[in-house]
Amino acid sequence: MSMMKMTASALAMVAASATAAAARDNVQVAGSSTVLPYATIVAEAFAENTDFAAPVVESGGSSAGLKQFCEGVGANTIDVANSSRPIREAELATCKENGVTNIMEVRFGYDGIVFASDINGADFVLTPKDVFMALAKDVVVDGKVVANPATKWNQVNPALPDQEITVYVPGTKHGTREVFEEKVMAVGCEEAGALDALTAANGGDEDKGEAACITLRTDGRSVDIDGDYTETLARIDSNKASVGVFGLSFYENNTDKLKVATINGVTPTVETVAKGEYPVSRPLFFYVKKDHIGTIPGLQEYAEFFVSDAIAGPGGPLSEYGLVPDPELAAVQAAVAEGATITMP
Repeated sequence: MSMMKMTASALAMVAASATAAAARDNVQVAGSSTVLPYATIVAEAFAENTDFAAPVVESGGSSAGLKQFCEGVGANTIDVANSSRPIREAELATCKENGVTNIMEVRFGYDGIVFASDINGADFVLTPKDVFMALAKDVVVDGKVVANPATKWNQVNPALPDQEITVYVPGTKHGTREVFEEKVMAVGCEEAGALDALTAANGGDEDKGEAACITLRTDGRSVDIDGDYTETLARIDSNKASVGVFGLSFYENNTDKLKVATINGVTPTVETVAKGEYPVSRPLFFYVKKDHIGTIPGLQEYAEFFVSDAIAGPGGPLSEYGLVPDPELAAVQAAVAEGATITMP
């Protein structure tokens, strides 16, 4: 058959076999900026301690990484997506549409979400209610829903500093944002007794009421940061009276610059997160495209290496960086070794 007479399907088969033959020799990873430093540590150690090429690890946020992950199967797509939240049903549906149906979900530890400010600044003793009253677009005053009038922290709670409200919050593409919304804003909304009024103001629609609870003000006092935590740190450095939302590990690696707030009287530490005492913590994940195992050299080995006791366990390099080791790490290791996959919708 001459090349001129080859059918489209035959050409596609040739292209596919060429792609398979030229499969990458390194693992490609993208996603959460919170998971990025952990994955970078693992990638470097993996290259040093095995015969495999160093994995390429990129950031971009949990949502962006999972979007890339779900684009399809093949050497031109990434192998691993890092995420600081569980994959969503809608994302699984997209994966399924694109043929990504064998997905390994790996929970490798926990991180806390902290509120931190300049090390020489005022102390913050916060509750979710305080944060809601400071940052919500709409609040309830004397039973009425009004645009948030607070300009200073001590107007929210007299025990808080006489200081202008400016908070740098991770943008919507970050997994941290979802945890912030669910475990701080939504909880604070209920503590403030605002959920019923916000629901009523939205025609009795409870979903709209809950959405209003986590809607942040847009008058410059709540500022979305789409970059990573280093950008938030730079903002605080240039505005000493501001507060930033960070991952616990980032704060712990910058204690010379930042002072952390307590939440409900609990100081965020590896210990208080591990014990479940600190209220604003979340599991961290990476997702593996199982169909790439056996095609992309080192993929299975990378996943097993990542969750090994020596790496993700107590005293390992990830815990030294700030990861709270998973108390059920042995079960995670077994699931990774077996190649257990999640149920698709």
